[in-house]
Amino acid sequence: MPAKRPSPKAKTGSARNGAKLAFVAAETKEAMAALKTLKKRYGAVAPEKADVIVALGGDGFMLRTLHRYRALATPIYGMNRGTVGFLMNDYRTSGLTALLKRAQSIELRPLRMVATTLSGKTRQSLAINEVSLLRETRQTARIAISIDGKQRMDELICDGVMVSPPAGSTAYNLSAYGPILPLGSSLLALTPISAFRPRRWRGALLPHTATVKFTVLNPEKRPVSAVADDTEVRDVVSVTVTEATDVKLTLLFDPEHNLEERINKEQFAP
Repeated sequence: MPAKRPSPKAKTGSARNGAKLAFVAAETKEAMAALKTLKKRYGAVAPEKADVIVALGGDGFMLRTLHRYRALATPIYGMNRGTVGFLMNDYRTSGLTALLKRAQSIELRPLRMVATTLSGKTRQSLAINEVSLLRETRQTARIAISIDGKQRMDELICDGVMVSPPAGSTAYNLSAYGPILPLGSSLLALTPISAFRPRRWRGALLPHTATVKFTVLNPEKRPVSAVADDTEVRDVVSVTVTEATDVKLTLLFDPEHNLEERINKEQFAP
């Protein structure tokens, strides 16, 4: 039996005193204006030389930043210059050094998607929010589901199905009426999208160590695409989803607005 997974780390970053900062921004008016202001006030280095990367934009831009710079293993502190900003901190022009000093870090493990297409090609991609399978045409998808090598559902007739880790459970997963998963719960959410049969199936909670395999039934007639965050693979015949245990992503949050508290609040939102 694998060792119990530790809760995500939430600790202050005293090593961030006098940190070298890199700033990256979405291509919006608000984000670019913030980029100019903050670089002028605090100076900047290239992301490859930074102790902390400050991302200016919304949640979509944060996801792209995490993917782009994951090989650096550099902590990322987001400041909201977008809309919802679930993964972001409030935007401020002053006191950034102090904010980084007291920021708490959350370590995330993304999902790894391995998709095989009708042509026999295999593609891999990482997902922070979710891996989703979606029908490509007017016809419903028909998908078989196996967990850890055992077939659990012979046929799900649906618009799609997804797997989400705790950090992504409040995104598309929540919109599809999937469960909100607290950080440190060591769970994955398996959630159908507009299931037609079995009509009352609402999904399942799986251990984070699970290997989930989707097999597309009749893929020529009922084509399905697989999406890992913003990477889409068309015309898949099978998709395997596992936790990427070899990848660690670090986000920094103001203590009063940390990610775990935001996820808890979502469970009581009106």
